[in-house]
Parts: sequence; structure tokens; C-alpha cells
Amino acid sequence: MSKTTEEIRIGELAIHFLLEGKDTGGALAMFEFEVPPGGKVPAAHSHDAYEETIYGVQAVMTFTVDGQRNEIRPGEVLCIPRGAVHRFDNLHPETAKCLAVLTPGILGPEYFREVAAVLKASAGGPPNFAAIGEVMRRHGLTPAA
Repeated sequence: MSKTTEEIRIGELAIHFLLEGKDTGGALAMFEFEVPPGGKVPAAHSHDAYEETIYGVQAVMTFTVDGQRNEIRPGEVLCIPRGAVHRFDNLHPETAKCLAVLTPGILGPEYFREVAAVLKASAGGPPNFAAIGEVMRRHGLTPAA
């Protein structure tokens, strides 16, 4: 098993898969993601089929989980349980990097590639939120109301 060299970009976010479910017999998936200052995932969501554990690598990332804000610094860990509505923001002046571990490893890079394609198709205009929601649901994520 080796680190994937592919960088998947979703707007200003950069994602690098380190392990896919196929590499671990479905036990886990792991990816790094970088978020520049002011970057965020505006669409809060949940997932019922897996936990997401976040490990802070660089700078500070703010995760909001079921309405509670959590600032994750290097060396700190946050477990997002199944069904918890969450999102994240980089509210600080440095690019933040986190490691995400999904258990079991049922979400892969295909999800991020598909979201990136929907955003690219908007050609700089407003994204097609219905199409993004469809991609999310197809990959086991539930957009928050």
C-alpha cells in the first residue's frame, strides 16, 4: 500500500487519499485534507454508515458537530459519530491540515472527484446544489436541512 499521489481539489480544499477501503479489506479509509484560511465546507452533513475521526496535523481547524464548536489543533483528535451533523471551517490565518480516518472505509476518492466535477461544471457560477446533494446521497452522506 502506498500514498496516492493524486490531489483532488474541491474549490480551495485539497484532498489526498492515503488508504482506500479496498486497501484495508473495507476496515478503514484515510485521507489528508488541507484548508486555506477562510476555507470551509458550507454544507453540513451526516453519515450513518461510518464514523469519521479527525486528527489535527497543522494549524487549527474548527469543526461544528451537532451544534458544538471544536477547535482541533496539531496532535488533537475528534471522533464524529455516525449520524452526527457536522461541518468545518478554517477561521485562522494559516492553512490547516487534518487527517481523516473513516471506519469502515466505505467512502473513497470517487465521492470527492464527483463533487469536484459538479463544481467544475458550474464554470465559476453558482454550484448546482441539487446535483451536489445527489452525489452526497449516492455516497452515503446526508445533507443537513
